Parts: sequence; C-alpha cells; structure tokens
Amino acid sequence: MANPKKFKTYQPTIGIECHVQLKTKTKLFAAVGNDAREAPPNTLISYICLGMPGALPVLNREAIHLASRAALALNTKPQHFSKFDRKHYFYPDLPKGYQITQYDQPIIVGGKVETFVDGKPKIVRITRAHLEEDAGKSTHPAGKDYSLVDLNRAGTPLLEIVSEPDMHSAAEAKAYVKELYLLMRYADVSYANLYYGNMRFDVNVSISPNDKLGTRTETKNLNSFRSVEKAVEYEIKRQTELLEKGEKIVQETRGWDEAKQKTVSQRSKEDAHDYRYMPEPDVPPIVLDDDYLKNIEKDIPTMPNDYRTLFRKAGIDNTTTEILLLSPDKSLRIKTIIDSYGVDHAKRIANLAVNSFDKLIQGRAELTPFKASVKQAIKLSEMLASNQLSSTAGKEIWIRMNLSLKNPDKIAEELNLIQVSDIDEITEIVKRVIADNPKAAEDVLNGEMKAIGFLVGQVMQQSQGKANPQLAQELIRKHLKS
Repeated sequence: MANPKKFKTYQPTIGIECHVQLKTKTKLFAAVGNDAREAPPNTLISYICLGMPGALPVLNREAIHLASRAALALNTKPQHFSKFDRKHYFYPDLPKGYQITQYDQPIIVGGKVETFVDGKPKIVRITRAHLEEDAGKSTHPAGKDYSLVDLNRAGTPLLEIVSEPDMHSAAEAKAYVKELYLLMRYADVSYANLYYGNMRFDVNVSISPNDKLGTRTETKNLNSFRSVEKAVEYEIKRQTELLEKGEKIVQETRGWDEAKQKTVSQRSKEDAHDYRYMPEPDVPPIVLDDDYLKNIEKDIPTMPNDYRTLFRKAGIDNTTTEILLLSPDKSLRIKTIIDSYGVDHAKRIANLAVNSFDKLIQGRAELTPFKASVKQAIKLSEMLASNQLSSTAGKEIWIRMNLSLKNPDKIAEELNLIQVSDIDEITEIVKRVIADNPKAAEDVLNGEMKAIGFLVGQVMQQSQGKANPQLAQELIRKHLKS
C-alpha cells in the first residue's frame, strides 16, 4: 500500500481591520443625523454628503473626543497632530468620487489589545487607527437587473483600527475582535451594535510554509465574532488546498456567505497607489494640546481588565465574569455591590444575573436583564443567605423581579416560596418520613448515603417544597443517630 501524501505545515498569519461607528449625534462633516438604523433610504443626507459643488465639510468635534478615548482604550495616546486626506475611488455609493480619511498622519499610532486564548495571554499590536467617513450602501435585489443605493450612511464617522499581523489561528482572531468590541463599548466610543453594523471586521489571511508572509486575501464586512472565526478557518483550509495542488493564492477581496459558511471572490485587491491619495484641502489638521489630552485621560471609565481584576478578587469565576462583561451596565452594578455591600452579595448576585434566565434565552446569558434596583438585588441575596429561599426559588424570584420590578419579599409571599426553617415543624415531618420509610432509614444507618437524598426528597414533598433541605438533612442524621 502506497504511503499517503504528507502535507506541508503552513503557518497562518492574520491581521484585522475594524471599522467602528462613533456614537456622535451627527455625521463626521455634516449636521445630519447619524442614526440610520430605522430611517427610510436617502432621508439622512445633505449637499455635503452628496459632494455638491461648493459644499464645504465641517469637522465634528465630538468625533475627535471619541477617537481620543479610543486611543486610551487601545493602550496608547492620540497624536498631537493628525490630518485628513482624500482617497479616490469610483463606486455608486460614493457620489463625491473620493472618501475623506486619514492616510499618512492618523489620529492614533501604535497601541495593543490584550486578551486570553485557551487560558494563555495573547497581545495583538495595533498599527494605527484613523478617522474617516463611511460610504453609502448598495443593495442588489434578488432576481433584478438593477441595484439600489442608500446614502443615509454616507458621511457616518468611522474609526478604522488596523492590527499588526500578530494572530495565527481562528481562535486568536475571535478573541481579538471580542476584546476590541468590549474596549469600544466600555470606553463609550461606540454603541458597537453588531447587528446594525456599528462594528465591521475585514480579515486578512495568508499562509506560508516558512517565516515569510504569504499572499493575503481580505474578507470584508464581517459582523459577528463567529463569522470572523469561521471565515479565518475557511480561508486557511482553502489556501492550504490550493498550495497543495501547486496553485497560487490570488490577492483579492472576498465576501462571506453566511448561508454556505464559505468565502467568495469579489474583486482584485487594490493597493495604496490605486487610490491616488492627496491632502484634503477643505478640512484643517487636528491639533491636540496637553491639556486636552489630560482631560480625556481623567474621563476614561473603568475598563474590562479592571473589572476582571476586581471580580477575580471577589471570587467570581472567569466564565461568569466574561458573560457579565458583555454588558457594561451589569459590570457597573456588580462593582457597586462589591464597593457598598461586600463580595458575598456580589458573588451571589453575579451568579443570579448570569444563570437565572438561561433556559428562557437559550444560553444567551449576556441578554439577561438586570433592571431591578441594587437594593432589590441585595434584599434577594439576604433572603438566600438566611435560608428563607431555596436556590431554585431565588432564580424564580430573580426572573420575576427583573420583569415586574416588584420587591423580592413580595414576590416570595405571592408565590408561597418562603422556605421553612422552623426546627420543630421540620422535625415533625422528619419523624413521619422515617417512620414511613424504614428501609431507607436502615440504608442510611448502613452507610448508603444515596438513601438520605430520598428521605430529604420525601421531607420536601410533605412540606410542599418549603422545608430547608440542608436543615432537613441535618435533622434526619440527628434523629437516626438518636
């Protein structure tokens, strides 16, 4: 039998460009609304968005503020001097024929994103991040011989964050984009709503049998962590198969087909010289002084790694922490509880916030609401700590409390969930259960501890679920020994 062909070992290299939509009220250079989510097509536009003759762009000051906050989130500082350029290309959704962006002197240079992959630290360096205006959106109706253009998004302020090619697996790429998402949300730079395209990822992938970089492809406009992971996996596999056949990788732009879980060729990849960059004559350079940068630094909120350190010290496990971090509001509430009420309450409430709604939302624990007040959450935690409620009842009350905003003790009374911890009352039930189940009682005395679970279950049944199971078990042991 012939030996199977031995495949070469290829080193994948991945770099990612992320477009972050800044949460300004108006566009980057025009006083037009920046929220196009539900707007009818071509209603959020002006003569500036369309590039009409004589139209002069005016820079949005808030975009500079948010980009400066993003710099600090990326572990660097904004540049004192940056400027705008024109990037020329011709496409139906770019009516001006050029895009105002930053080329050789962007507002952010350097930085890094720190994350963990399989429990090991991973650092991805940031090359640069630059401000630019978005283009419009082209849609291609199925079965039609025409396309439609919506310019509502034209002029939306974007921060394009460009990583170094420091990632070498799909897992590392996914971890990076997830952490970048958290950084932009916690720095309050963007709403970062992936569904609405507030963050979009362009993934560059190449493979090589040696230390030299191979020919890369760019898969554009990915809008979920999973699609980034799957697109990288697919490109590594596709490029490996091509090289094994002796074929060449083509430098090109590709798209992601979510239904087929594969990348598809779109067009050949342009280089910088194809865009004929030139300085933007109508927008002056950005000059930031030291006082401005100091004020930005004072304003930066608690960031994800700060929360991780705080929650770890409070005894909250890593899985719960990462789910909490997907909601800045939840993280802030747990921090408030740690600061004001202590780690025991914080740990108990963190677990309720992550696990109570699990069945209702099919495992999407980051979506669980925490609408109740901190005082209501503390009251529920106190009831659990004093054994007034079982853990199951605690979850039920947490769900109802966050949906109705009623106080937990009121809900417990309405549902008859208050746990009985009266020793005399439970002792009477224990005596009856032992008398009715002599075989199980004998098994417990003979060391078969599974039987004690049966007896506790009988106590819970006779008390209609109200008995404190821990107290019931203690009383069963005590009664049998006597």
